[in-house]
Amino acid sequence: MTAELNDRISAFREQAMRLRTAMEHVVVGHGDALTEITTALFAGGHVLLQGVPGLGKTLLVRTLARCLSLEFGRVQCTPDLMPADIVGTTVLEDQATGGRSFRFVPGPVFSNILLADEVNRATPKTQSALLEAMQESAVTVGGERHQLPSPFLMLATQNPIEMEGTYPLPEAQLDRFLFMVHLTTPEVPEIVEVLRRTTGAEEPEPEAVLDPEAVLQARVLVRRVELPDPVAEYAARIVHATRPDRKESPEPVRRFVRYGASPRGAQALALAGRVHALLDGRANVAFEDIRKFAEPALRHRLILNFEGEAEGVSADDVVTAVVEAVPEA
Repeated sequence: MTAELNDRISAFREQAMRLRTAMEHVVVGHGDALTEITTALFAGGHVLLQGVPGLGKTLLVRTLARCLSLEFGRVQCTPDLMPADIVGTTVLEDQATGGRSFRFVPGPVFSNILLADEVNRATPKTQSALLEAMQESAVTVGGERHQLPSPFLMLATQNPIEMEGTYPLPEAQLDRFLFMVHLTTPEVPEIVEVLRRTTGAEEPEPEAVLDPEAVLQARVLVRRVELPDPVAEYAARIVHATRPDRKESPEPVRRFVRYGASPRGAQALALAGRVHALLDGRANVAFEDIRKFAEPALRHRLILNFEGEAEGVSADDVVTAVVEAVPEA
């Protein structure tokens, strides 16, 4: 490893630590979620946050944006939300010199960090408006393509217990999220700390510790981390083993899974592994880096069959069985 690369890795680790500390100054608990969200940020992938109401999902996303000095946009998804409410629209307006002209009015998607709150309450037509933004970092309105600000990161939330009036996300859209992050209910000491921070005379304010250019440079560095062939093959075999039609797949996959993960799952493992390697001070991905993020990278890409749902099997259970069954070599 060259001295220049070593210095860049050290700087990256220091920046990641500062970001984590700044976020923990505002956000109580959710340690695993913070790790997974910041990993997705540096990997350049989008995140689906799942948790019951009141866990601080919106606060977490807003805090991330402020700690990075990034423009924050929010969309509260409802059944009557239209695609134009997200991406923007073209309006006809009068000119001061006379005559009329068309002008594009950008929607909230034109931000660095977009929070799509309760995304499963939007209709499929509106959800589809986000697909181009997630995949291409651009939107097309009136036949004209508009590039989104860089960096662009979308974090969507959904409530796992409220089903009335919701539209489950289609598999094609789920697959475009790098991670699905589960937010769990806090323990008693964490709730006490929440009360201390939020019910007093002053609430903690997030501090800006990085800027957009630092995020873009970090993403370039992540792509420079070496992915050895054996580790790449390991990630590919993990994804391959999630498919029920493969004889080498473990028994829980063949029994409970209807559809396995796509190649995007392997891409998510590789990118997240690269970030984790950097955080560990290495310029190459190891097997443990791939295993570290197997659950958030694959849980939303597995479609369970009727037997799996009836037995109460979770996607995490299946992913764990796959990781345990697939050897490193």
